[in-house]
Amino acid sequence: MSKLQLSVAVGNYDRIRPLVDGDVQIEGVDPVFMLQDPEEIFFRAFRHADYDICELSLSSYSVKTAAGTSPYIAVPVFPSRAFRHSSIYVRADRSIDSPEHLKGKRIGVPEYQLTANVWVRLFLEEEYGVKASDVTWVRGGYEDATRVEKIALNLPADVKLENAPHGQTISNMLAEGQIDAVIGPRAPSCFDRGHPQVKYLFDDPQKVAAEWYSHTRLFPIMHTLGIRKTLADAHPWLPGAVVKAFEKSKSVALARLSDTSATKITLPFVEDQLRAARKLMGDDFWSYGFAENEHVIDRFLARHYAEGLSNRRLEARELFHPASLERFAI
Repeated sequence: MSKLQLSVAVGNYDRIRPLVDGDVQIEGVDPVFMLQDPEEIFFRAFRHADYDICELSLSSYSVKTAAGTSPYIAVPVFPSRAFRHSSIYVRADRSIDSPEHLKGKRIGVPEYQLTANVWVRLFLEEEYGVKASDVTWVRGGYEDATRVEKIALNLPADVKLENAPHGQTISNMLAEGQIDAVIGPRAPSCFDRGHPQVKYLFDDPQKVAAEWYSHTRLFPIMHTLGIRKTLADAHPWLPGAVVKAFEKSKSVALARLSDTSATKITLPFVEDQLRAARKLMGDDFWSYGFAENEHVIDRFLARHYAEGLSNRRLEARELFHPASLERFAI
């Protein structure tokens, strides 16, 4: 049997490199890897279904799955996870010294339904009592004023969402003081450039995120991995093969990361960061698999539906191919 030649669009992560470099194989597949930024992958996947296998925004995929219009079926592989307490940037001259001070403010977002923003709104409400209806949301491109929301939204009536003025970017509006804060998965360029009036909301986002994890056990999932449904239907072995390969690739990457005799990534104190992550979250701190992550996915889906982003309350297992929900053991 000849191997399937399939396009695979993912980010250029260390946990993907063993696959890309050929050290790990997807059984039965001859992959053509495309290493792209998430914005490009998601745009092409949800507008045109360009890829056979690809990284998917958890939020956008949930919208499409609830509506029954997703061309992809996911497997419980999570290429991107991130604590998002470092995703809130505020004006230093607006007396925003705690999350509660965001009430009544104008907050810029690149897209309202982005996965990172759903997680931020979840902890803002649950931990600090700041509801989505307490602020005015201003939607626009961070650096490109032509960016649009990928997914059509049907938000609750009390949520105030407006578009940025024509030709304006979210980063520029924050820099000029036209908005009070920004929430998003990337830092706006004005923050990266060291604008004197733009800062993190939390002085120590890592400390706050670690405390939040300690009592919620939530390591937010940003992206999952999708397989074109027609392919999964035609080749029932494919979802399992994909999970197995991506799991092995991550294991190889972690083994390399753990070998600190000669650090594999260009960052000092890697061994200390790794030790701290394992102390807080356990050895398998970046877990794949359904059972290990059902509680995280379920919390996200409950929030997603409550915000009016998905048109029905999804069950966690609905997101994934049935063959990928269980693992074999020896």
